[in-house]
Amino acid sequence: MDGAAGKTEEQTLVEAAHRVLPAGNFGNLPSDIVIREGRGGHVRDVSGRDYIDYLLGSGPMFLGHAHPEVTEAVLAQIPRGTTFFANNEHGIRLAEAIVEALPCAERVRFLSSGTEADMYAMRVARAFRKRDRILKFEGGYHGMSDWGLMSLAPKHLANFPQAVPDSPGIPRSAREEVLVAPFNDLEAARALIAAHHDELGGVILEPFQRLIPPAPGFLEGIREITAQYGIPLIFDEVVTGFRFAYGGAQSYYGVTPDLCTLGKIVGGGFALSAIAGRADIMAHFDRGLVGDDGFLMQVGTLSGNPVAAVAGLATLEVLKRPGTYEQVFATGRALMQGMEAALRKAGVAAQVIGEPPLFDVVFTAEPVRDYRATLRADAAAQKHVNAHLRAAGILKGESKYYISLAHTEADVRHTLDAFEAALATLPGRRG
Repeated sequence: MDGAAGKTEEQTLVEAAHRVLPAGNFGNLPSDIVIREGRGGHVRDVSGRDYIDYLLGSGPMFLGHAHPEVTEAVLAQIPRGTTFFANNEHGIRLAEAIVEALPCAERVRFLSSGTEADMYAMRVARAFRKRDRILKFEGGYHGMSDWGLMSLAPKHLANFPQAVPDSPGIPRSAREEVLVAPFNDLEAARALIAAHHDELGGVILEPFQRLIPPAPGFLEGIREITAQYGIPLIFDEVVTGFRFAYGGAQSYYGVTPDLCTLGKIVGGGFALSAIAGRADIMAHFDRGLVGDDGFLMQVGTLSGNPVAAVAGLATLEVLKRPGTYEQVFATGRALMQGMEAALRKAGVAAQVIGEPPLFDVVFTAEPVRDYRATLRADAAAQKHVNAHLRAAGILKGESKYYISLAHTEADVRHTLDAFEAALATLPGRRG
């Protein structure tokens, strides 16, 4: 207890957060939880409560928290220096590993966040194509730039292809530079791309949008139409890169874009992101190849810093080992199947959507193929269940279970027991 005020340490920290942070938080989660440490698939808050962690730092901790090999690599590097603003051997080796792993990757440029990677990917596509407009898909998340924050989660739906800003402070001109298509509607996307092909600098999408898998033929069709008109196709793989397969979602789904963005897993929990793609497009980062008029300036103090690079390299070394992805998929599949069985038993109109490494329960019986279908789900039911899970020692975001290599069979059993108990508390939902 805090003797001065008779408060717990957690209460004292929460109050301090509200004095110095807008809304009392970092902009990610509410202020009512303060994490002290993480080990494997669990985290512990400052009051000593243990949680099975399906948040995983919003995805980076794919191996689990404080993985010994990643920790060893980082601790070995720190006494040798933490950043140099110059090439370092570990960053170069990590770029080599990315080129070897990803089908689209011929060149790599490092940055520090997914927002930066997506922003520069759109910019380099426009530079290459010499066109200003970007087409994205409603509900797709591409960072916090003015272009990324268009029709991510619009409260007021507009007719396609009109973009809806998701934040104040975005210039009116930005919405004119973004066209929006419905995810998983290939015919609508084809028609928009064909109608605006001479204006488009690029098309960007999450190959797995938030929780929604691509419909059969959707990615292939987008690849075909963009290739037909010579429009760079960008896969935002900040979330899916190295998560669905060692070669990312582009390998998992068998569709190769022109560019992709990476983050989260590739930095091993440290601040690192990357753009990877075709050499002729990435050449715009090289003044010697494209001259002053074609050169795209990009500078970042921590880009490719050696601490993040060694963490990323150590992470990828673990992921390359036989059985790694099979284990993650088996854990995720057990949870998904167990939750589906619990929903049937409880007679609850809901479904589990996603892929085994990344999924959630959506409280609707309607097929979920795009963003607008998620709006018709029962958000109150999801909030209710999430709150009960949290009380049972399970930490997750509002949507998404991120699965790690460190989650155990015991974690799965506890989660399914807690999930079934949470369903039983839903008022009026027992079958």
